[in-house]
Amino acid sequence: MRNDPAVGPRQPRRDATQVAADAGVSFVMPVLNEIGYLRRAVETTLAQEVPGPIELVLALGPSTDGTTALAHELAAADDRIVLVENPAADIPVGLNAAIRASSHPTIVRVDAHSELTPGYATRALDTLARTRAGNVGGVMRADGRTPFQRAVAWAYNSPIGLGGAAYHGGSLEGEAESAYLGVIRRAVLDDVGLFDETIRRGEDWELNLRIRSAGYRVWFDPALSVTYWPRSSWTRLAKQFLATGRWRGELFRRYGRRNALKYFAPPALVILIALALVVGALLASGAAAALPWLAVVAPAVLLPVAAYVLLVVAFSAVARGPGFGLRERGWLLAVLPTMHLAWGTGFLTGAVRGAHDTVDTSRLSGRNTPLP
Repeated sequence: MRNDPAVGPRQPRRDATQVAADAGVSFVMPVLNEIGYLRRAVETTLAQEVPGPIELVLALGPSTDGTTALAHELAAADDRIVLVENPAADIPVGLNAAIRASSHPTIVRVDAHSELTPGYATRALDTLARTRAGNVGGVMRADGRTPFQRAVAWAYNSPIGLGGAAYHGGSLEGEAESAYLGVIRRAVLDDVGLFDETIRRGEDWELNLRIRSAGYRVWFDPALSVTYWPRSSWTRLAKQFLATGRWRGELFRRYGRRNALKYFAPPALVILIALALVVGALLASGAAAALPWLAVVAPAVLLPVAAYVLLVVAFSAVARGPGFGLRERGWLLAVLPTMHLAWGTGFLTGAVRGAHDTVDTSRLSGRNTPLP
């Protein structure tokens, strides 16, 4: 048994409690300003076929685009939809409110910016029963409707974009660090607690850390697939990744050695580029003669940055995908560095100063968004 000061002693391995196959499933979905996506997200959720009853609990943030009216319209047409308020608009607050309002022993997290594939819930229930895992998740398959969004989707699905987490394109089933969305038994949540409402981004990673520390397995099943629609503009993408990176920095402050090494690559890149700018300025100023150490430092700093630039150009040039053309490849030249540098800058800021009240304003100016 290993002790972790952040989450307490690691418990012995144990299995999640089994429930009857027809005991019912509660889908929970935080919602904020999703007028263009909510109807389809609800339709694909309610189309899931499971042996028992289902319900969909929508946690409604203070939307300004007509989403709340649409949610009430959908609820009036289908009594399986339950509405709860989430005035804070924070992800974990909305999720917890929806979970508390739900009634079935299996909880399935769904996001309003995603679409469940047919058979998703049935497969997830089978995997839960087969593995006795504490949480089960699958693949986030990003997709796009515009050249920019398709470029972002390609980056999401590629190891060079988001670091190769299993749920961004893994193909081997097995234990995982975290789970995208997640299908979890209520008994596990009763054991480890609900989402931490002090964490606005990365709340799923922190919950899965507690699940694993309690002795349960977090399980990745590549047969589970969810379509995800990324941010639709460059400024929104930058805001999203800056906020997400800052909260990862906060998680590093709280759980330092429990963070995987991959999370340190973007901040290392930001530091390296900053050093390269300083070295480049010194070389341009003619200071090399007075600073002989520059001859040693310059290659060590400039060559990795040049290699990164070439890597981005190469991946952008060879990228392939449905509807992928020159415009998508052109956007990749901007998308990849934006994701890396915004996230890395946010991480460094969060690691040094903490996240405090940082919010993701990429969907609603000045407010948080309950979406990944």
